[in-house]
Amino acid sequence: MASLSDHPGEQAALEPIKLVAVREAPLSLDEVFRAVGDDSAGGTALFVGTVRNHDGGADVEALGYSCHPSAEAEMRRVAEKVVAEFPVRALAAVHRVGDLAVGDLAVVVAVSCPHRGEAFEACRKLIDDLKHEVPIWKHQTFSDGTEEWVGA
Repeated sequence: MASLSDHPGEQAALEPIKLVAVREAPLSLDEVFRAVGDDSAGGTALFVGTVRNHDGGADVEALGYSCHPSAEAEMRRVAEKVVAEFPVRALAAVHRVGDLAVGDLAVVVAVSCPHRGEAFEACRKLIDDLKHEVPIWKHQTFSDGTEEWVGA
């Protein structure tokens, strides 16, 4: 009799990276969620990063993201690392660039795995590594007129 781990649904999919993009257009939760739909996944974890109205005790007036031309390729490299470490059935990651308003979606990542624990861990690794390794920079303007570059 086959064990549960022998079932194809308990293992990583052959082509689990479904969507990786850096774009200026507003992001869609529905697009990302649909991209990671997989009937053999028992858990899907989704992280949404939004533009908040403050940072470090100062009110944020304006915010923009810019990126290096290699940003999308670096996102794919990060996604490939996550896929190599976890039994990912489907993965999606999209980051916005350009000028954003408070409340806008800045980044959306999602991972589907056979079980919820794996999905949570894989999603956390995906967003953490994306933030640390992908050349995307945030430029904030505060209400007092000061500015700050983050990640540059």
